[in-house]
Amino acid sequence: MSDAPGPVGELLRHWRQRRNLSQLDLASRAGVSTRHLSYVETGRSQPTSGMILRLCDHLDVPLREQNRVLLAGGFAPAHPEHRLADPPMAEANTALEAILQAHLPYPALVVDRHWELISANDAAFDLLDGVDPALLEPPINVIRVSLHARGLAPRIVNLDEWRAALAVRLRREYDASADPALGELLDEVVADGVETAPGAAALVVPLQLRAGSDTVLSFISTTTVFGTPREVTLSELAIEAFYPADEATRKILNGV
Repeated sequence: MSDAPGPVGELLRHWRQRRNLSQLDLASRAGVSTRHLSYVETGRSQPTSGMILRLCDHLDVPLREQNRVLLAGGFAPAHPEHRLADPPMAEANTALEAILQAHLPYPALVVDRHWELISANDAAFDLLDGVDPALLEPPINVIRVSLHARGLAPRIVNLDEWRAALAVRLRREYDASADPALGELLDEVVADGVETAPGAAALVVPLQLRAGSDTVLSFISTTTVFGTPREVTLSELAIEAFYPADEATRKILNGV
């Protein structure tokens, strides 16, 4: 979506169509008449801020985009947004760092909505050994580093499978958010014709990373997000935690 918000009705229609809902579907979920929803979408009726938020909630519109729709309707944003360095974010930062440190000796990192690195524990940074230093200049995009020829790609044993898994995830995130930056990142990942259909990747795809001439570390990953956040930045952060996918990796990381 463009930076400049369009008419509020057009934005709401955009999100309804993106969620593959009919006017009747959305009206039933939100408890409004189909006629009223039609009037809102065509600009014949101006919705209140409460109505905008109700429709956005049923459309699962990201908080950042909810603020955009509110602005288009002539209302102030409902969801605050801070930089991570701002004082109101101190408790969240403390929680993030505690989670990263508690996950040692296994790798864990925090990324934003564009997969740019926010923070990581020492085990995650250890995996970046040998990556071109130019790729590690902020902002560091985790996906680009992992798939770049001067990044982790030469060390990923199952590179094609891992790339396909990332493509599927990016497709899902782009479909949910309509974020142009994610669309561009997805285009980069699928440039070589990688399949992004939901069934293209296995249910769980390990990251198999070569560490030395005869050692392969195998990881499965989980994603953690803040529950029911009402702040834009927090809603867009994710903790990527990696766990050993086999006993050999577990022993190596635990120094057994």
